[in-house]
Amino acid sequence: MRIVVALGGNALLERGERPDASTQVARAREAVRCLAPLAEEHELVITHGNGPQVGLLAQESSADPTLSAPYGFDTLGAATQGMIGYWLVQALQNELPGRQVLGLLNQTLVLAHDPAFENPTKYVGPVYTKEEAEAVAADKGWTMRQDGNHWRRVVGSPKPQRVVETRIIRRLLSDGVIVVCAGGGGVPVIRDSRGKLTGVEAVLDKDRTAARLAIELDADALLVLTDVPAIMADYGTDHARAINRATPDDLWRMDFPDGSMGPKVEACCTFVELTGDMAAIGRLQDAPALLQGTTGTIITPGGDYGGPEDLTPRHFLRTRAF
Repeated sequence: MRIVVALGGNALLERGERPDASTQVARAREAVRCLAPLAEEHELVITHGNGPQVGLLAQESSADPTLSAPYGFDTLGAATQGMIGYWLVQALQNELPGRQVLGLLNQTLVLAHDPAFENPTKYVGPVYTKEEAEAVAADKGWTMRQDGNHWRRVVGSPKPQRVVETRIIRRLLSDGVIVVCAGGGGVPVIRDSRGKLTGVEAVLDKDRTAARLAIELDADALLVLTDVPAIMADYGTDHARAINRATPDDLWRMDFPDGSMGPKVEACCTFVELTGDMAAIGRLQDAPALLQGTTGTIITPGGDYGGPEDLTPRHFLRTRAF
């Protein structure tokens, strides 16, 4: 089957943890060990978050006295794609000797008039106390919002419309290549009045981009991997319970935070509604079990799922001519 995996930012760096490269390299290796069983049996596309990393680079850029202006988020997003992609590709090559693995730098088209540019919600960078956040906001003009027990910077996050390099990714998969791409949702770009691509100041949601990419690649499953075992109903209350099976309609009726679970649920529901295939949300270490349907939250059109045998791999029927 053809599977698209969306790795959460926590796969490389836990909240509040020092962002040392050595820590993230070790985490990349751990993540790859969890994904290797999928790569051995299926066509695999791996996307990943970049919130902590792109926020750190933005902070360094804004404080660099040698620059006349900080680097834009499109450029910083490209930098983190290369950095994180390198860690994951190397880990995959070491874990699966003999397999072809490629990290691909992606651009993702967004709409220039997307209202998200005026309403920033995407968390980036390190965590602060409320007092620290207020001081940073006053000093740098950043927008800060509460994220759990901490505060973080937020930036605009327009909805991804299309990954520019989709045709290249499809060809690589057909040739048996494991593809690492669309890091941080891809570099956000728009088309200008001449039809030319140009970068914009935004950070994309990697789960939404993963869903868009999975739809365009005719993927058979979308796995959104995070640090929680499943979607929780009545989260934060004494009545909290895991949702093991759901339809898109079930989940659309529920409220989830925009900065965390909301985009994951939206991505999975959109993929399931538009393809009729399976999506799942769960822990990284449970990736093979998610595909089997034995853990996590499994989302299908009818809410039922008995494992991969319920899926009909469609990519063997696709044309190989590009």
